[in-house]
Amino acid sequence: MTGDSQRATPPRRRDARRNWDLLVEAAREVFAEQGLEAPLDVIARRAGVGNATLYRNFPTRAALIDAVFHDLLTGTMAVGEQARSAPDAWAALNDYLRAVFVTLAADRGTNDLMTTHLEGIEALQAVHAHNRETMEILLSRGREQGTVRADATTEDVLFALAALGRAIPALTTATTPEAWRRPLTLFLAGLHTSPPTPPLPGTPLTATELAEVLQELGPHRAPRNTG
Repeated sequence: MTGDSQRATPPRRRDARRNWDLLVEAAREVFAEQGLEAPLDVIARRAGVGNATLYRNFPTRAALIDAVFHDLLTGTMAVGEQARSAPDAWAALNDYLRAVFVTLAADRGTNDLMTTHLEGIEALQAVHAHNRETMEILLSRGREQGTVRADATTEDVLFALAALGRAIPALTTATTPEAWRRPLTLFLAGLHTSPPTPPLPGTPLTATELAEVLQELGPHRAPRNTG
């Protein structure tokens, strides 16, 4: 499928709406299991409809992804707005990043969506822009309040967070669903201006677990916009 930035809207006829709902639910399940590169014919079969019905409802992969994740993306921006209005920038930054990482750890499809570049999804583009602006606001206010180190740029932080976020599926597969809290806490400790820092949550990786995480990471590509 080729790019189309227009968001698919639910059809009005009852049978057509039923197919639309079945496809969105099936896509949500398959994306969670296999990531956003999952074959579209697998989604059609899971929904119990033909490929033609899928393409009629969602002429592009981007349109299907947007239908599945639109509410999640909107919610992520709302969390960012809450963080911006908090008086304590450091506490807000911690709360915001932990909320974002809970989202990243939800499933592989959500992680793919938030950590890779996908064209044709207007809501996702808005979230990335909003996230960057939120980080700039919180880091700037944190420097003014003396809690964020002065030499850490927005690009430094976004790069580190993207790398850590992309590793979450491998980390949680090899260990526990909450394993991401430890490296995120370690990262935040390095961003703060002064000790004491809180103890790291959870348990450290064993040598065997680290090997499993690195193997699970493996080579991976950005999801394609074609079917």
